[in-house]
Amino acid sequence: MAHFAEIGTDNVILRVIVVANQVLVDGDGNEQESLGQAFCRDLLGGTWKQTSYNATIRKNFASAGYTYDSSKDAFIPPKPYASWLLDDSTCLWSAPSEMPTDGKKYSWEEDSKSWVEIK
Repeated sequence: MAHFAEIGTDNVILRVIVVANQVLVDGDGNEQESLGQAFCRDLLGGTWKQTSYNATIRKNFASAGYTYDSSKDAFIPPKPYASWLLDDSTCLWSAPSEMPTDGKKYSWEEDSKSWVEIK
């Protein structure tokens, strides 16, 4: 099964649907994203891009609330904290400092912009 994400006018993902693989197969037996996009558009309207559970295309599996960045051709999750930075290679957000690896549990505290031990 193939998955397609509907992209809103603000590039925010509205929904993700499943499309049968045979919809994407052209007359030569090759999968074509454009066929899936046309199928989704004809059925539901809107603008669609294919997404992949194993992140083989567009960096991350799309989900409602993610953003599609056309310059990176990637789906980007919502930014969890104002101070976090986007990793351009994965299109995932990361804290400005690494979480400690001392075996304790931590959560991010945005006010102090640091990891705080969970007690």
